[in-house]
Amino acid sequence: MKLINEMKLVFLSKSVNESFARTTVSAFVASLDPTISELADIKTAVSEAVTNSIVHAYKDTVGFVYISALIYENGKIIIKIKDKGCGIENIKKAMEPLFTTGGEERAGLGFAVMQSFTDKIKVTSKLGKGTTVTLEKTILPRVSAK
Repeated sequence: MKLINEMKLVFLSKSVNESFARTTVSAFVASLDPTISELADIKTAVSEAVTNSIVHAYKDTVGFVYISALIYENGKIIIKIKDKGCGIENIKKAMEPLFTTGGEERAGLGFAVMQSFTDKIKVTSKLGKGTTVTLEKTILPRVSAK
């Protein structure tokens, strides 16, 4: 699998940066000519992962969120959203729909949303060290109607 393009992004874990991250990643993958629906899926999944870092990883502090995105020749996109926050104690439990550590104002659907809008999701985490969410999605070339 040949790498076509790569980008890296680092920003503070402030809620104002969520839309910046979502928009930047979607602009990066736009070179694959995704459908509006595919682009919306990527934006939503990235938004959820970044929001998790902002709300849960750093709690009442500010840290950095790191995003890397890779595009491969077959249209495969791999996006990693990483933080160096508190980590997740039980990933399996955290990925259950409606589970949240964010209080009543949080729905606990972030990971479920990410799963529904990507082809594959992988979450790794170490307490006190941070979390990495890896999202994979393939954008297949569209056949033009002649």
